[in-house]
Amino acid sequence: MNPRKITPGSLRAMKGGERIAALTAYDYAMTQWLDATGVPLLLVGDSVGMVVLGYPDTTHVTMAEMEHHVRSAARARPRALLAADLPFNSCLTVTAALENTLRLLAAGAEAVKAEGGRNILPQVRAIISAGIPFLGHLGMLPQNVVAEGGYRVKGKTPQERADLMADAVALADAGAFGIVLELVTPPVAREITAKIPIPTIGIGSGPDCDGEILVTTDLLGTSPGAVPRHVKKHWHFAEQMRAAVVEWKEGVLHPGR
Repeated sequence: MNPRKITPGSLRAMKGGERIAALTAYDYAMTQWLDATGVPLLLVGDSVGMVVLGYPDTTHVTMAEMEHHVRSAARARPRALLAADLPFNSCLTVTAALENTLRLLAAGAEAVKAEGGRNILPQVRAIISAGIPFLGHLGMLPQNVVAEGGYRVKGKTPQERADLMADAVALADAGAFGIVLELVTPPVAREITAKIPIPTIGIGSGPDCDGEILVTTDLLGTSPGAVPRHVKKHWHFAEQMRAAVVEWKEGVLHPGR
């Protein structure tokens, strides 16, 4: 494995070449063993709210909770670039976006991600102007799930396609080093990927992005609830964990068997 530290520039240079495999990480141990696999991008995602903290969606995750999990993950000192989500309502203004970004950096993040395009462009420009690497997020925006009444694929109408393209171009022009495309129709994801000079990292957006990101617990089969449909291949570690605990418990209850 190449021992060099992954940087935003490293990821940007992967555009059109080696595909980017990215996963979420929420604590020291998970970050350490994921990093040992050579994954170049690890995201302390606000998905922590649903798969670790038991919230119904990501809108309940606080800045304090994000800081806590970023600190834990950062203690692993990964070779991968460690990015972190700006949680719900944390970048409503330029001032708030900068303050909260600096809090995540102080906790150990090396880049931040926020949901939105032209609607948060002043905040994005301020973050990047401060010398902080920024990762975009377009398509289905989990922080909008309550307002929109659920999760749905984006890019199905000409207007949605035009808006997604304009948002992607605006984020690239502002200096983002990459963009996550979540639940975007594959033809639109392919078009955006071909149009912009920075990597697209898909999740449920087809095979033509420059890479893919998954929630690690979805991949491993340990997330509570059903595995999302876009996770085409996953393992069933929850079943193995249950079997291990049952076997151990039986040994405690019936020693010598």
